[in-house]
Amino acid sequence: MSVLIPVRNEGINLAIMLKMLKAMVEVPHEVLVVYDDAADDDVPVIAALRESYPHLRGVHNRLGRGVVRAIEAGVAEAHGEYVLIFAADEVGPVLAIDHMLSLVKDGCDFVSCTRYAHGGRRLGGSWIGGILSRVANALFYVVSSSALTDVTTGIKMFRRAVFDQLKPQANPVGWAVAFELGIKAQLLGLKLGEVPIISIDRLYGGKSSFRPGPWCVEYLRWFFWGAIQLRRLRGGKRPPVRICDPRRSLPR
Repeated sequence: MSVLIPVRNEGINLAIMLKMLKAMVEVPHEVLVVYDDAADDDVPVIAALRESYPHLRGVHNRLGRGVVRAIEAGVAEAHGEYVLIFAADEVGPVLAIDHMLSLVKDGCDFVSCTRYAHGGRRLGGSWIGGILSRVANALFYVVSSSALTDVTTGIKMFRRAVFDQLKPQANPVGWAVAFELGIKAQLLGLKLGEVPIISIDRLYGGKSSFRPGPWCVEYLRWFFWGAIQLRRLRGGKRPPVRICDPRRSLPR
């Protein structure tokens, strides 16, 4: 498994996240921290932890700035059959890894976490961003007949072999790519899975890149495009999705 973390000056968040991954992830894995700028303050964090965490690698994204290109650069360098994407400032993904892995090993091609169903919750972060995220996901679920209850979360795991089919665009707003990937996975007819998490955003501080204006414009673009495409494809019928609820035993 390859854990891919796009970063931009996360500093302490990244240091703590890497220590958590090292302590809690028991399955064979590598961690790829992808940065745009060689002067990024995450670079010395990677160097300091490399000796104690041999599966950690820094990847300098030379494909172009932003999360989309960072993901592409990371996937190109990944060795694992499965790729997990998440941000360095979220604690929830670490606790969900085993459950996400259980789904992809059981046949799912694309697994997304959810903060808004099956016991999932969102804590911390911008209150404006939190309200917009909850409302947008609820509306999208109803309007588009989406299989996923939280399409916009950046916590996604997929088979590395399907990434070329997803073909993410170079959108100008960072994590809007998560929305895009969640929509395209459904349009491609991939086998889907969903894992509820308690997402704790920016537990250790740091500056968020959230900007209401640009983010709303970009997310609305994907909202309307995705809703039209999914409704046209399915005629309002919601496809199946496998749920792995951490409150219960893992699927066999």
